[in-house]
Amino acid sequence: MVSKYVNAPGKGTKMKTLESFKLVIIFSTLLAVGLAACDNPGPAETAGKKIDQTADAAGQKIGEAADKVGEKLSEQGVKAGMAIDDAEITAKVKAAIFAEPGLKTLQISVDTIKGVVTLTGSVDTQPNSDRARALAAAVAGVNAVENRLVLKSTN
Repeated sequence: MVSKYVNAPGKGTKMKTLESFKLVIIFSTLLAVGLAACDNPGPAETAGKKIDQTADAAGQKIGEAADKVGEKLSEQGVKAGMAIDDAEITAKVKAAIFAEPGLKTLQISVDTIKGVVTLTGSVDTQPNSDRARALAAAVAGVNAVENRLVLKSTN
């Protein structure tokens, strides 16, 4: 049995064209759906975005913590600088008193806190007390002098 469509002129070409057209339509539809899906973030893109946001937030927190640590270290550096300055002032005042004839350095104590020198102990005369105060006040970095020296009685 022979089909009448097999040898019919133009029938095979029309079917091939129709099938090709269907394939083009299907392919175009799939392509359009695929491109539309690219605009919608998938789970990987969403996870990546969250990781980036978390990393940025952590970076900011670390930066803030580093700034706070830097401030604390700076404050401690200032305090340490003051302690060194105070020790240096004390040493210079003691050296000035020791170099002064007539002042007995073993009976005069010198203490410095934040640039304020405190003299304690005893001296034999008021002029020596005044001289010790003047020597302490002349040292660089001294803000004030508290003269607590007492006169030693000569019996």
